[in-house]
Amino acid sequence: MSERYQKGLKQLQLMNENSYELLKKNLEDIAPDLARFVAEFPYGEIYTRENLDLKSREIATVAALTAMGTASLQLKSHINGALNVGCSKEEIIEVIIQMAVYAGFPAAINGIMIAKEVFENKED
Repeated sequence: MSERYQKGLKQLQLMNENSYELLKKNLEDIAPDLARFVAEFPYGEIYTRENLDLKSREIATVAALTAMGTASLQLKSHINGALNVGCSKEEIIEVIIQMAVYAGFPAAINGIMIAKEVFENKED
């Protein structure tokens, strides 16, 4: 395994290990390299950069995925990741509400509903 992959796996263990394992399992029979690319580039290269902490990175990611409005699985994963690196539910809700200004109310409402689902699952 490459050093980038190892760095990525270490980062994923901090943030949301189960999400990556599920992704890897789902892709293993069709595109295993895609899962490896996810570990190597976003998590091995970008998330390990020094000038922004993980909490800030996850807030930015939740905002971007909410604004996209087309990545509900990834938004769920990153809301979990945000909670795992110290974001509060209130911070996550606020960043999603903020996206109503830039991405529209449908995107923000969908993001809030995804957050609600994640929060409920965390309480189980």
